[in-house]
Amino acid sequence: MDIFYPFQVFADWLTFAVLNIGRESLLGSALDFFVYDSIKILILLCLIIFAVSFIRTFLPPEKIKRILSNRFGALGNVIASAIGIVTPFCSCSAVPLFIGFVESGVPLGVTFSYLIAAPLINEVAAALLLGLFGWEITLIYIVSGLVISIVAGYILGKMHLEHLVEDYVWKIKPKGLKENKITLRERINQAYSETLSIVKKVFPYVLVGIGIGAVIHGYAPENLLSSIAGKGNIFAVPIAVLIGVPLYSNAAGVIPIVNSLMEKGLPMGTSLAFMMAVTALSIPEAIILRKVLKPKLLALYFGIVAAGIIFTGYLFNILF
Repeated sequence: MDIFYPFQVFADWLTFAVLNIGRESLLGSALDFFVYDSIKILILLCLIIFAVSFIRTFLPPEKIKRILSNRFGALGNVIASAIGIVTPFCSCSAVPLFIGFVESGVPLGVTFSYLIAAPLINEVAAALLLGLFGWEITLIYIVSGLVISIVAGYILGKMHLEHLVEDYVWKIKPKGLKENKITLRERINQAYSETLSIVKKVFPYVLVGIGIGAVIHGYAPENLLSSIAGKGNIFAVPIAVLIGVPLYSNAAGVIPIVNSLMEKGLPMGTSLAFMMAVTALSIPEAIILRKVLKPKLLALYFGIVAAGIIFTGYLFNILF
């Protein structure tokens, strides 16, 4: 039995028995979808964010800088991407830490791997995907995001583009690193506090996303999206990426919408590419990064990441 089955029973009872909305009605279908997904995702968010927040207590920014500054080559890209998974940053809030890494002597390509992975793969997205699509799709999302961040960072590192970083960055002297040891109880309390903080911040976006998804689920014509961006449209993936870039959001807001789009016929690869573009590439991120990167490097960064996302979209459309 599905472990979330009791929540589906509750959603059915509330929608069809208590509110007395017809099972076959569009409103009933949309509301039932909203209630069930809201409960399920809230529980998954709390559990997964707490686990990742606890792990994060062992990886303060100072320790991350020290680890990455001693790792060169592809191994550094792998480690930076893995660390990016357990940092709760959107693309814009990851930028200040990116600048700190560069200032501390972390190789540029390694730093880019972190910058890509931090917003692209996170615990909120994993929780939402796990609840909506299952562990297989969640694993595919994590692996594909890791590959993009590792490969893109490695390519940028091999191009030796340090001269395209603004000159003032290299003149800043890194401060001494300090690490504070904390007890197990303090780690648990810190993880608990961070879980509450993150859930409070992201769950309103989740509800908005689920609400939009519920409307699409209940009211959108079955063949609307499949006719626009279905398997027959060879340009569907790059179009989805282009649409996703200006739609700055976090995973909490976009994944429930993607779920409903897929139910209406949008292919998995196209949906995944759209989601990755929204969470990993944004105009606000470009504006902030421009303070530390010269235009050519900024364009290369966006171009390589976009190409990786498009490749992933086509690959999954073929596989699924």
